[in-house]
Amino acid sequence: MPDRFPPGARVRTRTGDPDGHTRLPRYARGAVGTVVERAGTHPLADERARGRAGEPRGVYHVRFPAAALFGAGDHSVVVELWEDYLHEVDPEEVPS
Repeated sequence: MPDRFPPGARVRTRTGDPDGHTRLPRYARGAVGTVVERAGTHPLADERARGRAGEPRGVYHVRFPAAALFGAGDHSVVVELWEDYLHEVDPEEVPS
């Protein structure tokens, strides 16, 4: 399975609040980060929590500025996220 997002790609997380289980933390929803590396291929945890096997999908380590997630902090936070939660950021978009 090819990488959908190469290291260095800017991505934005989804903003939705789905019913049931999700591994997309609420604090990271709608945030813009940078892909650090691919972290493997695994079935989507959301589907597994609903009793579905699910097809393997790419999982990525994504770095976010702490201030973008929590409103303060001069460090960064790396979150492990399935590709289903990510959208490529338009290169023309102003960083948030």
